[in-house]
Amino acid sequence: MASVSPDKRRKMESALEQLKKYTVVVADTGDFNAIEEYKPQDATTNPSLILAATKMPAYQHLLDQAIKYGIAKGGTEEEQVTSTMDKLFVSFGLEILKKIPGRVSTEVDARLSYDKDEMVARALRIIALYEEAGIDKDRVLIKLSSTWEGIQAGRELEEKHGVHCNMTLLFSFAQAVACAEAKVTLISPFVGRIMDWYKENTAQKSYEPHEDPGVLSVTKIYNYYKKYDYATVVMGASFRNIGEVKALAGCDLLTISPGLLGELKQDHSTVTPLLTVQKAKSCDLEKIHLDEKDFRWQHNEDRMAVEKLSDGIRKFAADAIKLETMIKEKMLNVKNGQ
Repeated sequence: MASVSPDKRRKMESALEQLKKYTVVVADTGDFNAIEEYKPQDATTNPSLILAATKMPAYQHLLDQAIKYGIAKGGTEEEQVTSTMDKLFVSFGLEILKKIPGRVSTEVDARLSYDKDEMVARALRIIALYEEAGIDKDRVLIKLSSTWEGIQAGRELEEKHGVHCNMTLLFSFAQAVACAEAKVTLISPFVGRIMDWYKENTAQKSYEPHEDPGVLSVTKIYNYYKKYDYATVVMGASFRNIGEVKALAGCDLLTISPGLLGELKQDHSTVTPLLTVQKAKSCDLEKIHLDEKDFRWQHNEDRMAVEKLSDGIRKFAADAIKLETMIKEKMLNVKNGQ
């Protein structure tokens, strides 16, 4: 191999291998059998991904076990269903942790997105379930919606309980600033869903990666965080194509679906880090501070972010309800001895 020139060696390396030199690669899926070949550091789940995986025959046993647990916990039917949901999300997380060296992200029910205290309580229940299974809380990121209440729940979990949070459904610069000020571990600014909105609501129907509004949003957030030395790290999420992924090479982390990880593995174009701390330090973003009033006003000024945050919460909530309906039906069968 010594005789191979560096340029040639680079050509032999996949875009995925090159990307891993600059960015922590994370797998975005509940289908943990799909992640081994890509060797991600971390993995992320959400209610929609868990719902999709739960429908696959390979994962039925996890649903069955969670239902047994929920029934054994007792209480009202509603309480049993909630216990089952928490157990199911954690069961997927435990299986994922067997296949990755790093951390898994587990999401708190999106229907709690405007209730800080309930989000904190639910997060602590999820962490307790992981700890009961022998997993240290440092290997878990709790995903919370980036509403004002969600961000303050993140602040409390980090400060008082040492629980690491991943703030999701993040679309506006205001959300990113508030998360940095809350000192959360990580944010997940969305890329593809931002582009979706611009395609639906403006005359432009296609974007090159360097002009993609989602890529521009994450680049701005990354630059702001690095310029002002915030400890919170940035994990770009929700990608529609590998052009968006490669345009964010150098970002702290990127969470990518198995489908796009597969495309990156097949792609042999050169990947160069486009986001760097050096570039960030020389950007001209002003430092701002947001209290609740300022946050609500600035977020509200961004029509895309307002619509996408609301829509994201509704979609995750709808999938949580579908999952609950599945659980209730199965629970009834178990109780009736079927």
